[in-house]
Parts: sequence; structure tokens; C-alpha cells
Amino acid sequence: MKSRFALIAALMLAGMAVPAHADGVVTIYSADGLHDGTPSWFGDQFEAFTKATGIEVQYVEAGSSGVVDRLAKEKSNTQADVLVTLPPFMQKAAADSLIEAYSPAGADKIEARDKDAGGRFYALVNNYPNFIYNAEVLKQPPAKYEDLLDPKFKQKLQYSTPGQAGDGTAFMLQTFHAFGSKEKGLDFLKKLQANNLGPSASTGKLTALVNKGELYVANGDMQMNLSQQADNPNIQIFVPAGPDGKKTLFALPYYIALVKGAPNSENGKKLIDFLLSAEAQKQVSVVAKGLPVRNDVKPEDENYKKLQAMLQGVEIWSPDWVGVLSGLKDNVAAYNSAISSN
Repeated sequence: MKSRFALIAALMLAGMAVPAHADGVVTIYSADGLHDGTPSWFGDQFEAFTKATGIEVQYVEAGSSGVVDRLAKEKSNTQADVLVTLPPFMQKAAADSLIEAYSPAGADKIEARDKDAGGRFYALVNNYPNFIYNAEVLKQPPAKYEDLLDPKFKQKLQYSTPGQAGDGTAFMLQTFHAFGSKEKGLDFLKKLQANNLGPSASTGKLTALVNKGELYVANGDMQMNLSQQADNPNIQIFVPAGPDGKKTLFALPYYIALVKGAPNSENGKKLIDFLLSAEAQKQVSVVAKGLPVRNDVKPEDENYKKLQAMLQGVEIWSPDWVGVLSGLKDNVAAYNSAISSN
């Protein structure tokens, strides 16, 4: 089914219509990451879902904001049944009435912090933002954010664009937190622009560039980058410290939701139930290299242990996603103003 997935994604990115719906299909719009790697968690689960139900999965992939923007454009002629994206874009989809409440099987096994109080969306795979570097070029990763300002990174550093990519938006928010304020974070990003190669709507595409040495450093997230390491052996993950010497991160889950007015709503519900089932969640760390969301799934595999090790010595903080969403337009405008004033 890979060729079909690639075709659907290509059609979407070209701004064309997704193929017509039928009773035996379900269409999922998703941010990139969970279909990365060979095998991939999405690939395995879609195949198992089709085998169990006879329902074919049509997969459309884009950036975290891109899939939500697509839903909004199609609101009068909805094409998707299921949405998977990162915060705050899932919260935006909820605020814009693009998704609807649904209580999936096993919802009681998901902690309150990992689901919307109104039942509109649920964490699917837990994850954290990070950076990657080319370990063949750099013997050690940059220890602090300020180290990224070194002239040796000029045109050799790139991060996905805040406001367009979930990981890029996370990087902006993390910078505000690490530097202690929005103003200080923007001052750092203004300085960093001297080294930044340019905008990127997708985080996942940066990995191959780092692996080849065209870039030395890029942003990413743990689940995606761990999945990509098999095909990109030169990349390594790191978390830089802020000016105070502390390493901090926040959870950046993939959320899943039922699309409002979905043409194949019942099939969408079945897919959501399937992906949140204990059996599917047991494979999250094994295959996707992310963290399962069900509290009755207790991984013991090596990938899970590796993820836990990466978080050692890192202070976890929690953004106010409602506040992030309400301030996103202003923050992105301030970011664009800062980087364009060099």
C-alpha cells in the first residue's frame, strides 16, 4: 500500500482532491513522523487494520499545521475521517469546530492530562521535541542553545518554521522557556537567523540533510528521529541546555480525533479504536519508538529504555496549550518580525 499512500500524499501537497470515498475506506490526515522508518508503526497498524476489518486506509501526510489547514479548506466538502496532529494545531482544529467528540474504546485507560476534557481528541503517541546533529561531522553536540550561534553553523543549521510545523512551533516555545521570557527567546532567534539555512514547512525532511552533512544541526522530535536513525545512521539526538545550564523539555504528543462531518465516520471510529487498542499501543515503543498513552501498557523493550535514558536529567514542564493557541498568531508574528529585522 506504500505506493497508494505516496500518491495520496502527493495529491494533497499539490492541492488536488483526495480520491473519492467509498464504504470500504477510511481517510486519515496526519502530521509526519508515525509513518517514518522501515517498518513503520502506521504502516504496520494500517495493514493489520485492513486485514481485520477489510477497510482500506487512505493516508495523507503533511506538516502539523498543513493537515489542519487542509481540513478547514475542505469544510464544505469534508474528505478526511481521522486527524492526527501535534499541539497546538489539534487545539486549533477543536476551536474551529473541525473535529467532534468521540469516546474511543479504552478511553478510560488514558490519563486526563492526555485527552481533551470535552472528548474531542486524545493522545495517540507521546513524544518530546529535541535536536539532531551529524555525529560524523561534529564529535560532540552543542551543549547550550548559545553554542548554535557559532559561525561554523552558518548555513549548516535549519529548523522547521514556527506556525507551520508542530516541531518548529515547539522549538519557538521551548526557546521562550529556556531563555526565561518571550523577549529573550526572540532575541536569541534573531541572532540564530544568521546561521539558519531558511524556512522549512516539514521537520521530517531535515533528517536526511543532516545525515548527508548538508546540515550539521536541525530540530526534530524523539519518536520521529529514533525511527529515522536506521535509514540515517549519522544522526544523533541531543537536548541543549538553556543559559542557566538546565535542560528542559515538554511533552509533544501526537493527538488523534474524529473529523466533524467525516464521510466515513464509522470507519474513522473503528480506526481510532484500533490505534488506541492495547495491542496497537504495545507496539508504539517497539516500532514507532514513541511512548504509549494507555496506562495499562507497560513497555520493557530497548527502545522504551532508550527514551527514558534520553530524558534523564531533563526537567519536564507543561505548556498551557489553550494559552499557546490564543497567543500563537501574535507569537508567530513577533517571531517573523524578529528574524526579518537582521
